[in-house]
Amino acid sequence: MPVTVLLVDDEPLVRAGLRAVLEAQPDITVVGEAADGASVVPLVRQLRPDVVAMDVRMPLLDGIEATRAVLRSVDSPPKILVVTTFENDEYVYQALRAGADGFLLKRARPSEIVHAVRLVAEGETLLFPAAVRVLAAEYGNHKARAVLERAALTEREEAVLRLMARGLTNVEIAAELIIGTETVKSHVSAILAKLGARDRTQAVITAYESGFVAPA
Repeated sequence: MPVTVLLVDDEPLVRAGLRAVLEAQPDITVVGEAADGASVVPLVRQLRPDVVAMDVRMPLLDGIEATRAVLRSVDSPPKILVVTTFENDEYVYQALRAGADGFLLKRARPSEIVHAVRLVAEGETLLFPAAVRVLAAEYGNHKARAVLERAALTEREEAVLRLMARGLTNVEIAAELIIGTETVKSHVSAILAKLGARDRTQAVITAYESGFVAPA
């Protein structure tokens, strides 16, 4: 089955460009478009996309609030890929904290756009750019530290979380630690459960905010 995508951006040219890039792929289908975050929830309910490519800055309802609305009101919500112009945009970080699954620059090459959609659809987080990792560290807080302490991760789980924070996929983590991919998946599931994290992105944010991982 192809990966289905909903495009959300207030600039028609951006939507047209993303549609052209994505629909050139045999395994990706664009099922709809929206010009503002206010239209996202009803369209997600109607179209049931696998991925929403969401602009972070829009006039009526921005990507942060639209992300919250989708996750709050839609059963089995889609993956949300934040799309923006600036990598050091604090809006991007807030969208990730709100529950978005990944990050993509509008100036990304076509191959990077396609890779990002596929990766998010598979449930493996994207590598945060350096500027976003720094923002995460700056948002360090006692709550994140307390969450990590209560989690009582094993030594192996800590190693996996560090590699997740570097943006490695399950296959790459398996190669790094010389273990099986299924074992990595088990460790990732355990980490998410212990941290109370919705997905890998939220776990990585906790890792940075708690100081467990420092930006390179």
